[in-house]
Amino acid sequence: MSPDPELVARVRASYAKQTVMATLDASLTRVEPGEVEITLPYRADLAQQNGFLHAGIVSTVLDSACGYAAFTLMPADAGVVSVEFKVNLLSPAAGTRLIARARVIRAGRTLSVCQADAFMLQDGAEKHVATMTGTMMCLQGGELKGKG
Repeated sequence: MSPDPELVARVRASYAKQTVMATLDASLTRVEPGEVEITLPYRADLAQQNGFLHAGIVSTVLDSACGYAAFTLMPADAGVVSVEFKVNLLSPAAGTRLIARARVIRAGRTLSVCQADAFMLQDGAEKHVATMTGTMMCLQGGELKGKG
């Protein structure tokens, strides 16, 4: 069953405001109620000293994936922010593309718990490189505005 087109448009519009995702060239490739996927092509300028995708980059993409998975189940006028998360790095992020898949474990009125897994595409196969558990907060009535 495909998601409500208004939901997809709302999620994509919010995601488009994330300048960090545009800077990284990360794409929101799938939106379903309670689930999203974000992909990021490998770039040497996002790597650490050994040539692997930097853990901070992997964590950033996983965080956005968890946030937008939660956002898909929130009211249309809500915003979303991260409250906390934990990342386990399972393997070096070596390959051609990072794929982050997130899903909601429990959606509450204010807090949602999500889980995301990151895979690197290596020689046509996916290798599991990281996992995240995160708590996301629903901002009733909209988004917080930062300075910038």
